[in-house]
Formats: sequence, C-alpha cells, structure tokens
Amino acid sequence: MQVQDITSSLAQAKDFTNVALNAQVQRQQKVILRFSDYNREQQMRLVQLCHQLDGTVQASPEQLTVLLDQAAGRLLAKRWADFFDDQPTVQIQLTQIMKQYDIFWQAGEHRFNLTKRPMIYGIMNITPDSFYDGGQYKTMDDVLNHVGDMLQAGADVIEVNGQTTRPGFKEVTPEVELERTLPYVQAIKQRFPDAVLAVDTYKYPVMKKLMAAGVSIINDVNAFTDDPRKLSLMAESHVGLLTMHSSRDREYPDLTSGMRAFFEHNLATLTAAGIDIERIALDQGIGYSQVAHGTQDYVMMRNIDEFNYLRRPMMVAISRKGYLGLLLGLKKEDRLPMTLVTETAMMLKGGRIIRVHDIAETKQMVTLLDRIENGYWLVSDHD
Repeated sequence: MQVQDITSSLAQAKDFTNVALNAQVQRQQKVILRFSDYNREQQMRLVQLCHQLDGTVQASPEQLTVLLDQAAGRLLAKRWADFFDDQPTVQIQLTQIMKQYDIFWQAGEHRFNLTKRPMIYGIMNITPDSFYDGGQYKTMDDVLNHVGDMLQAGADVIEVNGQTTRPGFKEVTPEVELERTLPYVQAIKQRFPDAVLAVDTYKYPVMKKLMAAGVSIINDVNAFTDDPRKLSLMAESHVGLLTMHSSRDREYPDLTSGMRAFFEHNLATLTAAGIDIERIALDQGIGYSQVAHGTQDYVMMRNIDEFNYLRRPMMVAISRKGYLGLLLGLKKEDRLPMTLVTETAMMLKGGRIIRVHDIAETKQMVTLLDRIENGYWLVSDHD
C-alpha cells in the first residue's frame, strides 16, 4: 500500500469548487490523503478506519481519497499499526506527512511544538497603569511569589511588562522602563533559572538590555519595523519574535485583506533581514484599532483562521480586555468566564499562544479543549 499527501494540489486548481475547498482546508487545518495499491479487504478496513476518524471518503478499487482534520491525521499515523500491522512503510509515510504540518516556535534555546499543545503565556505586569493589574505587584517579593504561582499553575512563558500600551497610554522613557523591568528579570532568572521569559517592549534600548539579561522572547507592538536597529539586533540574536499588527494609525476598506497584506509584508521584511521564520509568531492586535474595543476587535476574534495559511503560531491576547466591559458591562474582576469563552472560540480556529492573567483556569480550558479536539473513537480488530 502507498499513501500520498495531495493537499497542496488544490492550490494549483482554478475552478471555483477547488479554490473554495482549498480555502476551507487552509482555514480549518485539514489534510487530504490518497491511498493506493491495496486489495479489497484492505480497502474495506481503510474505509472503516477513515469513517472512525470522521473523514470524508471517496473510494474505488484503485485509490481512496480522504479529507481529515490534521489531529485525525496525526492519530492515524500513530495508530496505523493497530489496523495494518503488515504495512509499516505506510506508517512511516504518514508520520513524515503529518510532521510537515507541525508548527514550531524557536525562542532562544527553547523550541515549542505548538501543534501538539497551545502555549500558556503568562502576563507579569510591573507597571502602575496597566489596565487590569497595574500596581498590584509592588515589591520584589510580590513579583517573585506571583511568578512562582504562575509557573506552578502551568505557565510556559512569563512576560514582564514595564510599559503599558493600552488605549491612551502615556509613554515612559527607556530608562524608566528598564528600571521597572531589568531588576525583576534578573531576579526571576536567579530564582527560576528554567523559566522562559519574554518582555513586552517596542523600545530598542530596552530590547537590547533585556536580551543580554536572558530574555527569550521579544513582544513588539510596532512589529520590529519602526527602528532599523531592531532588525539587525534580532538577526544577530536567537530570541523569539512576537510581531503585532496594529491599525491605530490606519483604516482599512477590507480588514482581513489588509491584515493579510500586513503580515505577509512583515514576515518578508523580517526574514529578508536574516531572521529565521521559525522564530516568528504573530499577534492580530486586538484592542489596537482606531476605535478601541470596537467592531474590528470582533472581526479579529472571528477571522483568526484566515491567517492559518501563513503557518505561523498566532497569539490570542484578549484576557479581561475592555470589550467585555463595553459589550457586557463586566468589571475587570468579573471578566474571566467570558475571557475563557473568547479564548476557546479563537483556539478552535487556530490560536496557539494564549496570553493570559489567569493561568490555572486557562490550563484547565486548554487541557479540556485539547482532549475534545483529539476525541476520536478508534476500534481495531486487535482491541
């Protein structure tokens, strides 16, 4: 028996049916496999297996084509020998095929496979004016205790922030931002040497100092292109880049197309500067439209799957934000349940980096959703 991945062949088609199918396959992260060189008994078993994986199947004596979720494709590769123990070559082929769809984020010495599990990205604000917890952690002990709690609860990354960029924010100097962040980064590294640290900053001097202090990820709301020194700094390093789209200074006649053009151009600029694409993750910039917490925020919550074709991890950054106050009248301290609902909706469409204040509850949500998304009932003759 043989298997081929024919998913990419859809991109060459020009007729409407295949163009539409290709768009849906990209958005919904599906794969199309074609099996051949089997006998009648193998065909029947293969059809049954594909149905158990909720695949869309077309079979003939010569070949079988199946449309599957990528999660189902990975399970098929893993469980192949339970159904076809006499076809080890096909299992190797399937494993190689599905590896092509893995999405990695390289951040310093850390390489995260975000296909296997979404990242929980914890926010550690050390600012007096952050919208949710500004000024809550006032001493070094407060910060270190909170970081310890977040790591214990399941945070994969701790992001230290010394400059809020909420709507109407007041800029501080690089010196002030470093006073707010550098001592804490150094203390966190000392107390928790295995912790993966990020910093949210758009200032070149702050990036440079904190990278030297051991930060593994830089989160830049200006997408690394407002200061040419940033591109050189990033290219000469190994840190992970979180590059954000912002439309505070522009309006689009077509938001999704405009965002596509932004990300494509931004990725081209970053990679042309010598930055490996595996180091780059994306952020839509929810809350960074001209109208804060307006209609565009909801478009971005809905259209996140429109960027799956870029094959880069997308951040979900909506934790306790103001849209929940304007739409539902919720106070900041009452926004966790609806935050989790929004995060779930965006994760189901491809969001893989969940930037949050509430680690334990997010961990529960990620664990449950992952279990549901991988919930297939496979029964073989050997079971």
